[in-house]
Amino acid sequence: MVCLALALALAGCAEKKKPTPPPPTVMVAHPLQKQIVDWDDYVGQFIAVDSVDIRPRVTGYLQTIAFKDGQVVKKGQLLFVIDPRPYQALVDQSKAQVQRQEATLANATAQRKRADSLLSSHAVSQQDYDTLVAAEKQAAADLNAAKATLQTNLLNLGFTHVTAPLSGRISDRRVAPGNLVTQDQTILTNIVNLDPIRFAFTGSEASYLKYQRENAAGTRQSSRFAANPVEIELQDEKSYRWRGQMEFVDNAVDTNSGTIRGRAVVKNPNMFLTPGMFGHMRLLGSGRYTGLLVPDEAVVQDQSRQVVYVIDAKNVVHPKVINAGPLIQGLRVVRSGLDANDRVVIGGVGRAKPGKPVTPKDGKIEVKTDQPNEGGYIDPAGTSASLADVH
Repeated sequence: MVCLALALALAGCAEKKKPTPPPPTVMVAHPLQKQIVDWDDYVGQFIAVDSVDIRPRVTGYLQTIAFKDGQVVKKGQLLFVIDPRPYQALVDQSKAQVQRQEATLANATAQRKRADSLLSSHAVSQQDYDTLVAAEKQAAADLNAAKATLQTNLLNLGFTHVTAPLSGRISDRRVAPGNLVTQDQTILTNIVNLDPIRFAFTGSEASYLKYQRENAAGTRQSSRFAANPVEIELQDEKSYRWRGQMEFVDNAVDTNSGTIRGRAVVKNPNMFLTPGMFGHMRLLGSGRYTGLLVPDEAVVQDQSRQVVYVIDAKNVVHPKVINAGPLIQGLRVVRSGLDANDRVVIGGVGRAKPGKPVTPKDGKIEVKTDQPNEGGYIDPAGTSASLADVH
């Protein structure tokens, strides 16, 4: 019994001497305070500014094709030749008719001039003189009609050489030489211009209302971009490398879908972009506002809420519910719920427990310039820190 009591006493002494573990160490920092501009994302499709179906303006048999399928053509470049011989014959006939009418008019004019001197001496009656004057006028009218016919036939002869009405990329030929093509009906091919090119998309009524109110308030301005800029990412790209600007918003909201059509115009000097391609477009979604930025890993998902952990003056952890914004260059924008003077846990978040003390270690929040702007950008003109190189 004595030995047992002694053993229990020694065990109690050992338990009392066991030290209490120190609070876990976490890294803390004040959030970055910057001027932020958000993006709105849309999915859309490239379309040509102009698309023209090439149709013949005269009927005839196709004689020559003067282009290669799919090539880039210039405005005025020869594309097709329709057999011009029937139209050349009509031109020659019209020229002869003009010469004939010129001779008729010359004869009528000469007769009228001779009658002028005879009329005063009553060697010719007034009725005969009036007949000669009318004949001269009719000959002049017939000459003008012959000239008009000649002009029409010259136009038709010119139309046998089909040229490109605009510069762009041509499709394939739809008709082979030797086939009969019909005026204004047969589609010979199609041409689309590619530089610039349009990007068509639809936006929600809510987005439209937001833009309209921001325009009215004068807040949709940015020192980095021109008015209403867009950036586009293709299906196989990981960055938004195509830049343009808005050029059109429709005048009505579709009552069936609750959306409104919009278009942006994008420069395409190398004609890499082609109609029908899909892409992701981002459009300025807000004016500048002051946002706080914290590392994305510092934001904790708590059921349906997003929280960050802050520590008070006694180094005790407290959760704060935030309104999180876009992810910009590795940092999460906090629109509200956080103060600039808060000490946010940015490292060792898993060791921080609400209501428990921690050992803070000063850290620093830095922008990761190698990370993309997924939902907005930091406006250099509205910041005071050394972020002038953030683009």
